Amino acid sequence: MFSPWIILPEYADEFIAPEDDLKRCQCDLYPITLREHLWSVDSALRKLPLMPLSPESTSLAPDLSIDSAIQARELTKRYGNFAAVDGIDFHVTRGEAFGLLGPNGAGKSTTMRMIAAVASRTSGTIEVAGLDPQVHGPEVRARLGVIPQQDNLDEELTVRENIIMYGRYFGLPRRYLLDKADELLEFAQLTHKAKARVESLSGGMKRRLTIARSLVNEPEILLLDEPTTGLDPQARHILWDRLFRLKERGTTLVLTTHHMDEAEQLCDRLIVIDHGRIMAEGSPSELIRDHSTREVLEMRFGMDRNAELATALERDLGAAAGLGFQRVEVLPDRLLVYAEDAESALKHLHLGGHKPVTSLVRRSSLEDVFLRLTGRSLVD
Repeated sequence: MFSPWIILPEYADEFIAPEDDLKRCQCDLYPITLREHLWSVDSALRKLPLMPLSPESTSLAPDLSIDSAIQARELTKRYGNFAAVDGIDFHVTRGEAFGLLGPNGAGKSTTMRMIAAVASRTSGTIEVAGLDPQVHGPEVRARLGVIPQQDNLDEELTVRENIIMYGRYFGLPRRYLLDKADELLEFAQLTHKAKARVESLSGGMKRRLTIARSLVNEPEILLLDEPTTGLDPQARHILWDRLFRLKERGTTLVLTTHHMDEAEQLCDRLIVIDHGRIMAEGSPSELIRDHSTREVLEMRFGMDRNAELATALERDLGAAAGLGFQRVEVLPDRLLVYAEDAESALKHLHLGGHKPVTSLVRRSSLEDVFLRLTGRSLVD
């Protein structure tokens, strides 16, 4: 982990400015390209004032005896009377993959920005690698890698130059970066694209480059905001593989996502957030077990009949033995029947004269958990 230099505030976004938070709250963690900060490596070093860390700050090494990579207590962020994050408590253990699950506007990105030391909290406490981001912002950011929702690569540079330039932003020596860039390109399976312009890469390649670039300072904690948004299934699985490898190396992963399969695949634990509050916490399997049934039956009877049939289905299934029936949820386009044995529930309904246009039996997912907790789907 390297942090020998810190770019001065006006260039490194070193701020805790409440008056600017509302304007920034719609942005990704680091939405700008490096070119907007550094016009070129050489001119950046000449023009941007650099400030060496003080002896006090360089002595702030992480306390490895502390089990938590992140610890938040009563963490709150308000914009006027609106509570974007409303007194939440959570901890992230070193080396685990931790997820923040919720719909748009739930408070996930605001929480991530407070972790990343780019937004101030209104009240409560938070520690990242044993440090308060609001007091030790530069030191905290030096320990983080950030993958924003939208790739913010400099498309005018080559793949390799993007990594080197980003490393210079941390004040890392060029000699070190030349070797490090090759190492990271191999990790991201982009060695063959080292001299290619970023604009020529596919979406999946750009995402892998963004991850590689975020690792240039050897971060303890990697923050990922919707890491696979817009990627095809093959690109998503390649990205998952890279993230699994990072976790095996001991890197702590903190991610937000709308994809239920992604959360189940990547996360050891997660919290479900809605309206700035934590609705539930646990491993994916624990949340499904505690808040849903083993199976779900999806049925469509037609847009004008789904809602009117829900009460009758609940009555019929509730009277049947051995199904493990729990409830019926009405969605705009279908009905969801929650039961331990959804296949037998479907047979029971067929025998009772209920003939859906389409039917599907599947296992419960985290989206069912969220629907149960909040009464709406993750894409609402």
